[in-house]
Amino acid sequence: MINKFPFKTLLASGALMLALGMTACNGGAGKSGGNDSTSDDNTLLGAGSTFVFPLFSKQFDEYNKQTGLKVNYQSIGSGGGILQLTNKTVDFGDSDAPLNDEQTTKMGAPALHIPMCSGAVVLSYNLPDVKDTLKLTPAIISDLFLGKITKWNDKAIAAVNPGVKLPDMAVAIAHRTDGSGTTNIFTTYLTQVSPEWTTKVGKGSSVNWPVGLGGKGNAGVAGLVQQTPGAIGYVELAYAIQNKMAFAKLQNKAGNFITPTVASTSAAGNIPLPADAKVSISNTDAADGYPLASFTWALIYKEQNYNNRSADRATKLLKLLWWNIHDGQKFADSLNYAPLPPAAVTVAENILKSATYNGKAILP
Repeated sequence: MINKFPFKTLLASGALMLALGMTACNGGAGKSGGNDSTSDDNTLLGAGSTFVFPLFSKQFDEYNKQTGLKVNYQSIGSGGGILQLTNKTVDFGDSDAPLNDEQTTKMGAPALHIPMCSGAVVLSYNLPDVKDTLKLTPAIISDLFLGKITKWNDKAIAAVNPGVKLPDMAVAIAHRTDGSGTTNIFTTYLTQVSPEWTTKVGKGSSVNWPVGLGGKGNAGVAGLVQQTPGAIGYVELAYAIQNKMAFAKLQNKAGNFITPTVASTSAAGNIPLPADAKVSISNTDAADGYPLASFTWALIYKEQNYNNRSADRATKLLKLLWWNIHDGQKFADSLNYAPLPPAAVTVAENILKSATYNGKAILP
């Protein structure tokens, strides 16, 4: 199972899928959507979030075993996935943040957001003598990433970690360099808890970081943290667990220090969803909820007849995503993602049923 893959294997797998996806895009793009390309219609192309990559890898492998349909998913970051969908070079994108107004306009046609699962973003750190005991408050997190706290034995960190031997070691910040939904989750959270962050940096898939080193993808940030004593960075929970990385307990709005788990992520996401499924679950009000969590969304065009796409290809895409939100959810928990709650599944079903081909619903 993918949650037992070592870090290097995960990177290699991502590189392989990227290569396959690019080959399919470049080598078959001219006819992959054509009505006469039945062989190409058995391979769907996706791109986007590295946050959801471990789950998608498992789901798409299982779906291939059951149906024979191949899915080449390029784990290139949410921004890249949105761009490729905008350029119509993939069948679906995936983003850990809803499309903003500019991205929506550039799409040129209505796009649907289908929630796939929810997951936690963790603050993973490399302190040789401090493993799973570190606690961080919203103010400390903001000051770390603003560059205001520069030593690990800073009095603010020491105050909430009594009895923990904090080293006199410089803090090294690790962050994403690519357009990233994970970055959007983290920076959205920071704007919710820190007026100074809101004023100086703001939120988005890409921001001008005050300090730190950059890495591409969750895997890139994880690698920086692993290789740099004193480093701290934000990565998806599954990456931290897969690579045996320490991560912090975060203080939530209720004042409780919460360990990121499937249960605490589920608690954060167990809220009513709007009909379009676009909602933030970070800085949750839930007393037992982890405050740095988000849904991830598959993105598709509402009208599927574009670029000479076949009805068969559109139907296979919709059936794949329908399977993801139903049978595919059973793989989430073991990979440290929170399955969709029943209410979210209902919202996702209604969104998928609104997709059309020549104006007619694709799914019954």
